[in-house]
Amino acid sequence: MSRSAVPRIALYLSHAPRPTRLGAIDSPCRKLTSRAQPATLHGPSAVRTLSTTNSLLKKAGKANKTKARSDSSPPTTITPSTPTDEAYDVSGIEAAVLTAIEHLTHDLSQLRSGGRVNPEIVESLKVQLGTQREGKQTVKLKDIAQVVPKGRLLNVMCGEQEHVKPVTSAIAASPHSLSPQQPHQDTPLTIPVPVPPPTGESRQKALEAAQKISEQADRAIHDARAAHNKMLRRFEKERAVLPDDMKKAKKSMEEVIKKGHTEVKRIVEGAKKVLESQ
Repeated sequence: MSRSAVPRIALYLSHAPRPTRLGAIDSPCRKLTSRAQPATLHGPSAVRTLSTTNSLLKKAGKANKTKARSDSSPPTTITPSTPTDEAYDVSGIEAAVLTAIEHLTHDLSQLRSGGRVNPEIVESLKVQLGTQREGKQTVKLKDIAQVVPKGRLLNVMCGEQEHVKPVTSAIAASPHSLSPQQPHQDTPLTIPVPVPPPTGESRQKALEAAQKISEQADRAIHDARAAHNKMLRRFEKERAVLPDDMKKAKKSMEEVIKKGHTEVKRIVEGAKKVLESQ
């Protein structure tokens, strides 16, 4: 080692920090236990205590009032319709036409065509259960049995043995010329119902029934027109609607009625073609 390095080492040792005694270092736990009483804070950095005082409500301004009205959702005021509005409103006629067409299609589907029987016809038959002493109860056949078509045969499957006899009686008493047979031994709950072959008489009866159903639908549409036209005549007599508006209202009514009769005619003609071809 050179002589010039010795003074540098001595100078470094003189400025180096001296090791602290072990006794001068206290553990953190000892410091915490020795400070049992916390120091009181003063000034703006002091901790505020919790308070149970109710918070002040902000005074409602224009924006808050508008928000309050929108949150409460008050019932909106419905402006009463004028006679002119009622004259132009054909929703009642449209609903009546739709109901008439729904009844028309349902009744036509219940018709028995040549050599075929819709299962819904048998399912809609009424069956009497119980006895005179115990009390009788009338239910629909579909509530206690299931009708499964198989070619020219309808298999009526009952849920219970005691329902076989009343179901058989209800089918035999129906106006559809059906002759139910006794259940087989291997299927005691199933009633076979053969469908009779088509005849000219059965087709003619079906066509006549379809014509009556068509007339009922047309009559329902005509009644809806009469009710609306009665209201229009009252407005016209009271002069509550302007002549031009009255003329347009009547035209709208006649257009709805015409469409209804046209739809009824189209449906019935299609059903008749199906009945004649089977």
